[in-house]
Amino acid sequence: MKALLSLGIFMFSLSFCNLADGFLGKKNSNSGTNTPAKTTDAKGSPAKSEGEAAEKYTLTAEQSAILNGGKDMKWDEQGIGWTLPATWKKSSSSANNLMWSSPDGAFLIITISPMSDDFPMDVSLKANYDGAVTRQKNGELEKLRYLELDGIKGVEFIESMPEDKSGPRRQQWLAFRKYAGRNQMLNFMLSTKGSSFDKQRDTFAAIMSSSKITQ
Repeated sequence: MKALLSLGIFMFSLSFCNLADGFLGKKNSNSGTNTPAKTTDAKGSPAKSEGEAAEKYTLTAEQSAILNGGKDMKWDEQGIGWTLPATWKKSSSSANNLMWSSPDGAFLIITISPMSDDFPMDVSLKANYDGAVTRQKNGELEKLRYLELDGIKGVEFIESMPEDKSGPRRQQWLAFRKYAGRNQMLNFMLSTKGSSFDKQRDTFAAIMSSSKITQ
């Protein structure tokens, strides 16, 4: 039963990355799913196990400066907000989807997925973490960790450079919450071309760290 549940969540999450490819106008054979796995951190140390506390962002001076010069954005319908660079603009918005973009081709893409009242959120979070073991073995993920944003434990991962450097490369955070009486899956995605990703690292870290999430 647990295996079937994990597989279902894996296939469900896969659709989110296809959504991002559509926004970027690219299809990448190495594009990631939303099911990260145990791997190593940026220093090569083993990532924390699912039983340990999630990490929190510690920003560099450069990343803090990005936030200090940014603007606050609120998605009132979902009770979520971020601080974005002043040059970023809203590209599209609907009840459960939101996208902002930068002039140089970076994207913040948010997908909210309503879940049933009995949806096993803790089990599903672990399944997302465990499910990326294969992706890590295949070299698809550069980094993965449990990360807490505004009091919510989620899974954050950064994809490796795609074979086609003009294809999308993503930094993504997946989590679950109960909002307005409903269970939800949260998918926060920051994306740009592989060749531009390193230039956006500080900006992506600043944006992700600034997440404000009503529970």
